[in-house]
Amino acid sequence: MKRPLLIVGAGVAGLWTALHAAPTPTVLLTGGKLGTGASTGWAQGGVAAALGPDDSPELHARDTIAAGAGLVDEAAAHLLAEAGPREVAALAALGVPFEHEADGRWALSREAAHSRARVARVKGDQAGASIFAALIRAVRAADHVEIREGWRAEALMPDENGGCAGVLARAPNGGVQPLAAEQTVLAMGSSCGLYAVATTPQSSQGRSLAMAARLGATIRDPEFVQFHPTAIDIGRDPAPLATEALRGEGATMLDAEGRRFMAGVHPDAELAPRDVVARAVHRQLKAGRGAFLDARSAVGAAFPDRFPAVFAACMSAGVDPRTQPIPIATAAHYNMGGIATDLDTRTDVEGLFAVGECACTGVDGANRLASNSLLECLVFGRRAAQAIAGAGPRRIKAGAAMAAPDLPPEMLGELRRLMSAHAGVERDAKGLSALIAAIDAMEDRCGPADGLVAARFVAAAALARQESRGGHFRTDHPETLPQAAHTELTLEQARGIAADQSSESEHAE
Repeated sequence: MKRPLLIVGAGVAGLWTALHAAPTPTVLLTGGKLGTGASTGWAQGGVAAALGPDDSPELHARDTIAAGAGLVDEAAAHLLAEAGPREVAALAALGVPFEHEADGRWALSREAAHSRARVARVKGDQAGASIFAALIRAVRAADHVEIREGWRAEALMPDENGGCAGVLARAPNGGVQPLAAEQTVLAMGSSCGLYAVATTPQSSQGRSLAMAARLGATIRDPEFVQFHPTAIDIGRDPAPLATEALRGEGATMLDAEGRRFMAGVHPDAELAPRDVVARAVHRQLKAGRGAFLDARSAVGAAFPDRFPAVFAACMSAGVDPRTQPIPIATAAHYNMGGIATDLDTRTDVEGLFAVGECACTGVDGANRLASNSLLECLVFGRRAAQAIAGAGPRRIKAGAAMAAPDLPPEMLGELRRLMSAHAGVERDAKGLSALIAAIDAMEDRCGPADGLVAARFVAAAALARQESRGGHFRTDHPETLPQAAHTELTLEQARGIAADQSSESEHAE
């Protein structure tokens, strides 16, 4: 008898995969109560898709490729863009209340680096929460899905014949239990919680990446971390977002003296690619000039109705965005890199698939196009389910697996500070080498915790990439090399490259 499909993680990627796995019996693991802990609910902008009369999948793919700074898989980009309208329509059929114009056309926002308005939205900034709620309702109603709430994946189990044989999981009562599976899908999100200022919760520590790497999976382009340029700077953790749709509506970016600063940085000003805007904001703050988002004219009195989440976050800190510019800062927001997959989300470990932000499918390259993230979860979640449905049975024999140690809270706090300082918006060899040395010291003290493994991949790959490209900017190597090349590392290679590069940096000094 074929074992159930096992999906680890219950954000939009895991939920959409589970729904489309029907009628295959599916077990869905989520570390907390369904609907908590995932980053999906924080997604504000919406879903990018070629829905407007002046748009096309070809234009959407072209913008995706251009934003990715030479590292986008063009076949993946075209696949994503072609499937976009269907996925948005499927969400609408599930009850997601996307906005429409009075004549029935889709109401679409324009965001950075898009040549057209193509982001389907829900009440301005409610897309992630609304999509999440609709998918949770659908999964709870699906007879083929068994939801296990409070079950935390601790490690992947190796198959003694090669590949993955399921997950070692911790049950709500604290007991550890092996869950064997012929096909396992990782959908556990990002590692952005390893940064001091992030738009994701601290629990986003790259656990999928670390678990897959321990089983021998290749990790692709982990150095490419996207920093959102307009996190609302009010001291909250996670940092709330001022959605990019505000800039699409005409909001401008000001310094403390009330002067626009993006117009002199890029021809597209506030709608330049995210990495460009993030560096500009970072440099404003570093220079003490301040950074603010001014939506007083663009939105003004309509804020409570048009962008309720942004309005509520601002007002909670005593900032009224109807009459005041919003203080902003850069925040770790999205991982472009991750577990390397093919276009059907297969990793190079037999029986292991990866979807969502933990995966590197090829659509993001060095810099993700705004609002492609939810679309990627939908398109590739469906493809994962279809690929698994067509997979033949596997004879598995689970080997021993051991849970990684947890990072103590004080050590996590120190790691987050160091990641922001040395692997943030701007990096250099000296800082990255110091970060790797700190990771080594932390591993000596507490063992190879998942967060330390994920941080090591980011730092090692960033140190090895001696150029600036997309979301990766080296102040000591500001040029972009003429030939774009991916970083592909196993865990052993990441450790080796880190040691080699650290040694070279020391000799150079």
